[in-house]
Amino acid sequence: MRRTLAAVVFILVVAGVSTPLSSADTTSTTSTTTTTVHSGPTAPLTGLPDPTRVTAHRPAVTVKIDNTYEAHPQFGTNQADVVYEEIVEGGITRLAAVFNSSAPARVGPVRSVRRTDREVVYPLGGIFVFSGGAQYAIDSIKTAPVKLFSESNAGSMMFRDDHRPPPHNLFADVARLIHQGGSPRPPQPLFTYSMARPTLAGPAKSFTVGFANGYATSYAWNPRSRSWDRSIFGAPDVDALGRRVSPKNVIVMWVHYRGGVGVEGAEAVLTGTGPVQILTKHSSIRGRWSRASLKRPIVYTNRAGKVISLTPGRTWVELLDVSEHVSLTR
Repeated sequence: MRRTLAAVVFILVVAGVSTPLSSADTTSTTSTTTTTVHSGPTAPLTGLPDPTRVTAHRPAVTVKIDNTYEAHPQFGTNQADVVYEEIVEGGITRLAAVFNSSAPARVGPVRSVRRTDREVVYPLGGIFVFSGGAQYAIDSIKTAPVKLFSESNAGSMMFRDDHRPPPHNLFADVARLIHQGGSPRPPQPLFTYSMARPTLAGPAKSFTVGFANGYATSYAWNPRSRSWDRSIFGAPDVDALGRRVSPKNVIVMWVHYRGGVGVEGAEAVLTGTGPVQILTKHSSIRGRWSRASLKRPIVYTNRAGKVISLTPGRTWVELLDVSEHVSLTR
């Protein structure tokens, strides 16, 4: 990105309605679906400048990605605008990677749908890509406002790589799928962005998201890239193109898994309210997440009830069970 684009000043636009929160955290919060405004167009899911306006004519494309040890290195995790990490049966985690700014020709390995995915994609709409799934999970995603593509109807837009063992060898061509319909175009913003230093924040050097069963992930602040270097399975998380996965923001949401965490058929409940910890700009911010309905994006507020602004760039959202913990090094 040219120096002039990197120096763009972002101005927040905030509007909304009040939603009650726990008095332990704040007295009120503000619901918002706003994004960053600057002197030119921005990408809705990253807040970064988009002078070509390419994102304005694209839907969101969400791809379910395998996150087992055997699935690494993955394709696309470092190019997605937003990545959700969710718990599925057995306590393992899967990813739901959302693309709008970029459209890689190879993303995956692609795996099956879960009930949690409806909660994730509902405000985004667009296209949802998966390998298949149990009938109850397919019935669930069919109620979301997304156009569905799986191995059964994607044709050559999904393909197998014989150099990898199944089931870790199915990939999606998002460069083609992004042009297969889906609405709205563009997707509505999920976050608010600012270049300013966050308020009510403490320093953070590294932290570990305590997913159970060997799936804990850790992040360390990289002062050169000003992003969070991700590790999993005790090693740096490096994508298939040899690049360290390192988002600008990490959001840890404590959520209830309806049906029991790690139980087959369980679903992360992403409406209502709960605790949140946001890591951005070398800082940690504690607060609350809230969401009035599936159609609306989640709102993140600090302990004073103010909307938390993220750094423009890529974001990972960790859907941690309420029984699990985050450890932080300052």
